Amino acid sequence: MAENPFKDIPGTTLFDAEQSRKGYHLNMFCMSLMKAQGREAFKADESAYLDRWPMTAEQKASVLARDWNGMLALGGNIYFTSKIAATDGLSFQQIAAMMSGVSQADYAAMMLTGGRSIEGVRSKKGDA
Repeated sequence: MAENPFKDIPGTTLFDAEQSRKGYHLNMFCMSLMKAQGREAFKADESAYLDRWPMTAEQKASVLARDWNGMLALGGNIYFTSKIAATDGLSFQQIAAMMSGVSQADYAAMMLTGGRSIEGVRSKKGDA
C-alpha cells in the first residue's frame, strides 16, 4: 500500500479512517458531553467519568491535561474534542490558539490577515 501523501504536511494530523478507529472511544466520550448529564458527571469527577470509556491510558491522560494536540494525535477529531473545551467554557478560537502556541489575540490577528504562512511547512521532506 502506498504511503499517504497527506501525512507529509508538517503540523497537521490527518483525521482519516485509521485515526477514526484509533480515537473511536475518545470521540464518543467527547460526544457524551453534548448532554447536560454527561457534562455534570465529567465535571464532578473527571477521572471516574473517563473510566466509563474504554480509552487508552494515554488518551485519558491527554484529556485530563487538556492536551489538545495530543488528543488529535491519539485519534481525536477536533470537532469532537471541542466539546471538552465548551464544557470548560473555552471557545474554539481559544483552543486553536493554544494548539498553535500563540495567544488568542495573536491567533485572531493571524486569521484575520489570511492565516498561517505556508512557507517552510509544505513538506516534512523539505523538497516542496
